[in-house]
Order: sequence, then structure tokens, then C-alpha cells
Amino acid sequence: MSRNDSPEDALPDAPPTPVGVELAGLRRRLASLLYESLLLLGVLSVAFILPWMLALWLLAVRDPPVWLGWLELLHVFAVLGGYFVWYWHHHGQTLAMQTWRLKVVAAVGGRNPSWGRACLRYALSWPSVLCFGAGIAWALFDPDRLFLHDRLAKTRVVLLPPPPRRR
Repeated sequence: MSRNDSPEDALPDAPPTPVGVELAGLRRRLASLLYESLLLLGVLSVAFILPWMLALWLLAVRDPPVWLGWLELLHVFAVLGGYFVWYWHHHGQTLAMQTWRLKVVAAVGGRNPSWGRACLRYALSWPSVLCFGAGIAWALFDPDRLFLHDRLAKTRVVLLPPPPRRR
């Protein structure tokens, strides 16, 4: 581990990303983001919509209290956080990122993000989405074309080489 690496970035079970890997282009990352949103419909339908519909039906709530709406939002935040953080930490890729050959790595060391770094990236990505894509538009002006949440979380999205062709 070099002097600039933190222990948080060093994961012994995850091999580092090859040195020759390049940063992913903006169009590829946006395409992956669009595909990811389609996949998240399935994740949310199983982990959010079905349990809440069942709970409200069982409770026969006609006029739900205001705090119930906040609880639902917290549940969405937690479900999506579990999905993203787990995939980024263990594989460096979500399902959509695998399709587009993208991988999230720590800026220093090139390994999968640690739990803390993956959680930070997830938390910082919400303002990017909720502020009309301001953190994503940041990439247009960033020298490395990084999204704002990647810049702040010290992560990078890299393009993996294509798999070898079968004969």
C-alpha cells in the first residue's frame, strides 16, 4: 500500500482494476444510468411496492398519517442504498454496469470501493439526481468528465476491456 492509499481503499479480496483501463465516457455512463432506472423498477416493485400495498391493505388505512409518507421515502432510500452499495462494494458493478462494461473503483488503488466509500458515493448521488441532474451536468465541466458524486467520493467509473471472443 502506498503512502497515499488509505486502509479503507485496500480490500484484500478484490483484485485491483488493470492499469490500462480508461475512464468511461459520458454517453456510456448515461446509457447505463437509463438502463439502471429500468432495472430499478423491478427492484422497487419487489422490495417496496408489494410490501407497502400489503401493509396498507391489511391495516385498511383510509387516511394515512404524514409520517407514513416519510417512512416510505426512507424505505426507498434504504432499498436502493442496499442494492447499489452492495453491488459496488462486492463487484464494483451493478447489473446495468455489467452490461455496459463499467466498473466503479476507488480513485486511489483502483479497487472496489470500501463500504464507507460506496455509502458516501450513494448518499452524494441523491443531490445529483434530485437537483435536476446538477451533479451529472457537472461532468460537462469537470476536467476528467466525472460526476460530482464521483469527484467528492473519490471514486471513478472505468470502462472495462471487452471479453475475449470465443472461436
